Amino acid sequence: MFINKEQLISYINKLSEPKVLIVGDLAIDEMVYGDAERISREAPVLILRHSETKLILGAASNAAHNVSSINNGKTGVIGVCGDDFQAGQLRDAFEKANVNCGLLVVDPSRKTTTKTRISGSITTSITQQIVRIDRQTDGFLSAEIENEVLKQIERAIPEYDAIILSNYHIGTLTPKIIQETIRLANQNNKIIVVDAQKDLDIYKNITSMTPNLPDTQKSTGFVIESEDDLKRAGDKLLNETNAKSILITCGADGMFVTRPNGNYTKIPVFNKSEVFDVTGAGDTVTAVYTLALAAGADPVYAAVIGNVAASLVVKQYGCATTNIDEILKAVEEL
Repeated sequence: MFINKEQLISYINKLSEPKVLIVGDLAIDEMVYGDAERISREAPVLILRHSETKLILGAASNAAHNVSSINNGKTGVIGVCGDDFQAGQLRDAFEKANVNCGLLVVDPSRKTTTKTRISGSITTSITQQIVRIDRQTDGFLSAEIENEVLKQIERAIPEYDAIILSNYHIGTLTPKIIQETIRLANQNNKIIVVDAQKDLDIYKNITSMTPNLPDTQKSTGFVIESEDDLKRAGDKLLNETNAKSILITCGADGMFVTRPNGNYTKIPVFNKSEVFDVTGAGDTVTAVYTLALAAGADPVYAAVIGNVAASLVVKQYGCATTNIDEILKAVEEL
């Protein structure tokens, strides 16, 4: 498919217009940094002198942050947090990212999902991660909390142009929440995009989904080694989900868009040699792809814009975001 650069730029300029709601597993990435001083006398472990702590929005929260950085805060989230100290940190992080978190549901029985990464360095070396500590409650929500979440979703969907279901399989997106969110989105003529890691066939009647290559292979049940395999996988997911398009992200090999009636487009990766950290790049793709679809872009144009955005965030360490000016500049330099 031929990509018209002027048309591409016109869609990018509209990315700030749609309002997007993210429903899913919300989390914080706590980044703790220190300088290595010596080995402890108590045990054979490093002693770090603390230098900095950063709080970054992770999991579905990162998708929301990516959307908000582009549409100037026309972004909301629905999910669950605990009744704990980390819940306050999550709300603060959302406020700093200009994301509306007023519809969060508090579940005292669950922990606010927090992933703490402790990294150390010395003057002659780069910073390296030493250990990661995960604080989370696995398992689906209780029926009571599930109903509270459903009420918030029903209240919010009419106010937004597009919905992202971001499933990190921590328990927020129960089968009922998935089905009802999709039903309400379709009832209100909203775009709905799924970002999930497994069981892709359970998402019926959606606008699109953005699985990566390994997750696509797991879901379809066969190894993908060629473009013909990608076509077969895309068609299988289209048939199982009744989606309007499927975007498979293939890492260093770019992206592959499948639409009905054997309509396929392979998109190469951009700035391949400048990759620094792929953390959160999938969230960026989903966020920008959804914004572009909501702005009226064809799925291929939307995928190209998402691809450009991902090429920008992988140059940064950790979960990063980009903006319209950076995307426009990158497109002009292509």
